[in-house]
Amino acid sequence: MSSLSLQNIKKVYPNTEKKKKAKKGEEEKKSGLLVTDEGVVAVQEFNLEIADKEFIVLVGPSGCGKSTTLRMVAGLEEISGGDLYIDGKRVNDVEPKDRDIAMVFQSYALYPHMTVYENMAFPLKLQKMDKAQIDQKVKEAAQILGITEFLDRKPKALSGGQRQRVAIGRAIVRSPKVLLMDEPLSNLDAKLRNQMRAEIIKLRKRIDTTFIYVTHDQTEAMTLGDRIVIMKDGVIQQVGTPQEVFDHPANLFVAGFIGMPRMNLFDAKLVKEDGKYAVVLGGVKVVLADDKQERLAANQVEPQDITLGVRPEHLSLKGTDMLKGTVDVYEMMGSEVHYHATFEGKDIIIIVPTIGNVTIGMGEEIAFTFGGNAAHVFNKSTGVNLEA
Repeated sequence: MSSLSLQNIKKVYPNTEKKKKAKKGEEEKKSGLLVTDEGVVAVQEFNLEIADKEFIVLVGPSGCGKSTTLRMVAGLEEISGGDLYIDGKRVNDVEPKDRDIAMVFQSYALYPHMTVYENMAFPLKLQKMDKAQIDQKVKEAAQILGITEFLDRKPKALSGGQRQRVAIGRAIVRSPKVLLMDEPLSNLDAKLRNQMRAEIIKLRKRIDTTFIYVTHDQTEAMTLGDRIVIMKDGVIQQVGTPQEVFDHPANLFVAGFIGMPRMNLFDAKLVKEDGKYAVVLGGVKVVLADDKQERLAANQVEPQDITLGVRPEHLSLKGTDMLKGTVDVYEMMGSEVHYHATFEGKDIIIIVPTIGNVTIGMGEEIAFTFGGNAAHVFNKSTGVNLEA
């Protein structure tokens, strides 16, 4: 129901600690965050255009600035710099209650003395809506979320998943322009998280609103988002669809953060022979796929030492010119085996299907290879993807 535009958004918290005097022209780093004379920069140069009814997920490690960004959109944090627009209207100085935004918190934030019905009806009563309309909206939301039978109960009589449904119901009864969710599933156990993820996907199809969802869980980001925004130290690292950031990570941080288990990283060389790019690892040369050839050529990338990334599921035990490591541990996962191995002094993970493969024991040699379509090449010093 609404589009958003975040233009050069910045959040600075005044630095209350006594700061060492930095040399002229230098800036400090505090826990990865930039520290200037103004204070600690929690979010810097955040630029994002969010389309009507789009589901955006902000993802990153703790302290990266994702929740701070969400709270600035909600109006719960003052914007230190930049402009926030909702449907083309600048709302930097608009009160939270006047932004037509609803927020679901990690802690549910339900009133313990009220029933489920009363909790959901509360924001509508504040709007002085008539009783018949309130009743209709509450019951519609309860039906969508499957909590009709709990309307007369109080929060203490509900499970964690049921409480979270109530918190979501209280938000959607208002039919807000934008629905913000701040790590809403982090208090639930793994099974409930999976169930609630599915519920949120269903909910998204049933209500017409724009979602901004914050999580540190990459599985939630990949399954829920139309686009995901990966953040680190208050800075956007990459914006794209889940498939885009998985297939073409912008840098080593994104490559390591997205994907489970994380991407294997090797010290390798990028070479060019007869006009074709190839990577050389452990004496084995692998020619890169055509699409990678085109991107590297377009960027006029020169042969160089690189960090080579290959995802565990893209390593194979079948092929020619095999690389050889030693199995340290293997984990039987039913349909696949996870081999934790050592190769050239580094720990790597190889994932292979159980069908058609003989299990290799601990301490035994494991021979593996990879295709030219699975290789990601990163600048050794900056960590930037050379294809980007």
